[in-house]
Amino acid sequence: MESILIKGLQLIVALSLLVIIHEFGHYLFARIFGIRADRFFLFFNPKFSLVTYDPLTRKWSFFKRNTTEEENLERAKLVKKRFDETGKASWRDTVYGIGWIPLGGYVSIGGMIDESMDKKQMEEPVHPTDFRSKPAWQRFFVMFGGVLFNFILAIIIYIGIAIHWGDSYVPYDKAFGGMDFCDLGLEAGFQNGDVLLTVDGNKINSADFNLFKALESKSITVLRDGKDTVDVEIPENFILKLNDAGIKQFMAFRLPVVVKETILNQPAEKAGLLSGDQIVAIDSISTPSYSEFAPTLLENADKEVTLTVKRGDNTIFVKAIPDENGKLGFMLTPLNEIYPVETVDYSFFAAIPKGIKDGTNQLVTYVGSLKYLFTKSGAQSVGGFGSIGALFPEKWSWYSFWQITAFLSVILAFMNILPIPALDGGHIVFVLYEMGTRRKPSEKVLEYSQMIGLAFLVFLLIYANANDIYRFFIK
Repeated sequence: MESILIKGLQLIVALSLLVIIHEFGHYLFARIFGIRADRFFLFFNPKFSLVTYDPLTRKWSFFKRNTTEEENLERAKLVKKRFDETGKASWRDTVYGIGWIPLGGYVSIGGMIDESMDKKQMEEPVHPTDFRSKPAWQRFFVMFGGVLFNFILAIIIYIGIAIHWGDSYVPYDKAFGGMDFCDLGLEAGFQNGDVLLTVDGNKINSADFNLFKALESKSITVLRDGKDTVDVEIPENFILKLNDAGIKQFMAFRLPVVVKETILNQPAEKAGLLSGDQIVAIDSISTPSYSEFAPTLLENADKEVTLTVKRGDNTIFVKAIPDENGKLGFMLTPLNEIYPVETVDYSFFAAIPKGIKDGTNQLVTYVGSLKYLFTKSGAQSVGGFGSIGALFPEKWSWYSFWQITAFLSVILAFMNILPIPALDGGHIVFVLYEMGTRRKPSEKVLEYSQMIGLAFLVFLLIYANANDIYRFFIK
């Protein structure tokens, strides 16, 4: 239960940040061009709001019912009057608030048909502060601002990660134990212990290795048994097959069984094992990594076995009796103390191109993965808030939090640019149409398209979250 709460908290904090930045992009460009922003809300607020602040009256309200269209219209008239007197737009023109459904947020732009479907304001004479009164290029930037700010946020986060944590990685060609592969990977022709060398003939850069792109390639070359170079052909639509099988991890570094420290009065200590000993076999069964060692030891619980141990330059044989749980009682030497770890530290100026590159690569990878969405299994893999929350770790980790938040910011930017009515991309399509034809779509067209887009988004939201429920409770 605690882990679910921590995941949920991380999700809400991340989404809150992303929504505020996204809506601020719209808000800022509206302010720059003198367009009225009537409301700026974090979270949705049907019927009532948790908190509102109206700078015109300087009043805070809590658990207040939402204002009616007539009340909104009266306030808008006051804002227009102040603008007519001063000739300037102000942050005081906007009501700020927090809703009670933590699934998004919005900025209500004056003189615009949006998800609020506030028709009363559209019946008023066109005012200089109205969205509809501005030239198409200004309206374009107002609608594009949210997408732009989300992508900039992702880049800023990646820059911060580079500055604070840098890069630490194990070069694939120096991981002498190779990799362990999932069942589908083994069926495709990989073997446990293979060392990755090249993708389509290009040497792997471990610092920038992209597994998604690698599994979309034609072949991956590996070093097998320390001496043979083998080309493994990647099956067609391999990523889709991995997704169908529900495989979350394609491969992992193999961990050699090296003793870090024995536990007092446990079989390992009684057998005389020392720190630095590497167990390479149990009786006649080779155990080059923990993935072979653990099940073999379990099969010999409470039985005397002969361990083949490498100690320095020597190979010795040690008798030991695993306990009833198949354990010898020692701590494993961690991966980063066995394989060489390369660390790259970034200065502020070096982190900027790194952040831009990471953000761009994440966007390209995500866009490339969408082609699998239009398949039966791809549609079934669509997830809602449960799937997004599952991305976060069970224990709070700032590194993981920022990595995932940056990834979600890229997704939010791309999803909002899609040409779907009710999304930013839908509004942008109409603006581009106007710029190209010099003809403005009628308000009826904008209104009906908004309604259709909202209906589609509601359907998609229900479908995605229903998939989560089905996978969690049934599948």
